[in-house]
Amino acid sequence: MTSPASDADLAGEHLAAREGAALVDLRSRGVLEVSGPQRQKFLQGMLSNDVAGLRAGEGREAAFMNAKGAVQALLRVLAEENAIALETTAERLPRLQRSLEHYRVAAPVRFARRPVSVLAAIGPRAAPLLETLGVVLPPDAPDAHVAATVGGVAVRVVRAADLPAVGFVLHVPLAAGAAVAQDLRHAGAVPIGDATVDALRVEALRPWYGSDVGEDNLLHETGLLGECHSPTKGCYLGQEIVARLTGRGGHVSRALRGLRLSRPAHRGSAITDEQGKEVGRVTTAAVSPRLGPIALGYVHRTRIAAGTPVLVDGAPATVVERFSPGP
Repeated sequence: MTSPASDADLAGEHLAAREGAALVDLRSRGVLEVSGPQRQKFLQGMLSNDVAGLRAGEGREAAFMNAKGAVQALLRVLAEENAIALETTAERLPRLQRSLEHYRVAAPVRFARRPVSVLAAIGPRAAPLLETLGVVLPPDAPDAHVAATVGGVAVRVVRAADLPAVGFVLHVPLAAGAAVAQDLRHAGAVPIGDATVDALRVEALRPWYGSDVGEDNLLHETGLLGECHSPTKGCYLGQEIVARLTGRGGHVSRALRGLRLSRPAHRGSAITDEQGKEVGRVTTAAVSPRLGPIALGYVHRTRIAAGTPVLVDGAPATVVERFSPGP
């Protein structure tokens, strides 16, 4: 068993991500390859965002929902010359594949899980660090991506839109994951752990599937509608629910918010009003080296306004729509 990181370690990791270059092992992610001549047409009818017009080297964030609008997976959709790569939470891949195969019917579309590791290099020095390794960076557009080599290993480098800091995701052959990670460390990337990643995610109000988004969530609740949804595309699975909520002003019974805490909390901590009535639950809790105890959580619509006082596990807290540095 490894020892918990010290406050000094966490502060150093946090500083690397904010001012230098940090290495994140996204071991919780995997990639599903979709191939066949009608792959984009098929996915256009399945996903919440417009993917039909993506050209090789372009990408987009999207959600896969069920007919009731419940989010089944959050996806990074990457168009390649002969396939579409869907990056998502690894534990969701088998179910995602089964669901897509169910809806495929007779469409000439094939699915296969890619044997890759997913790494990320984040921070303002991530781009120059990759360039020192010989990577020609992808265009400056969300989820744009290029094939590259790092230490002689063929990788795909993505200008990732869903990270808690500016940076890049790398899809690396499974057998070479450790070697590429070592190359990134030798070039100056500081490895950071889950606690630091959570602190950065909460600071950026960046929900991830599994931690903050699950099958009981509607896309409107997550705050990700703008980046994961196209209001102009045609029919897709779950569209009726999204359109109905949008037509009603996007009002949902709860919404994801940041929480500035007076003491550390934990995932699942109850959020209550002054009378002790539960108005939500914490999904990710962290202690930020610059902000102190903070959290993400779903809060009832009556308490979602910025500045609203609440209690988290009985301790005072404040709802925020964005974090600003503390004293």
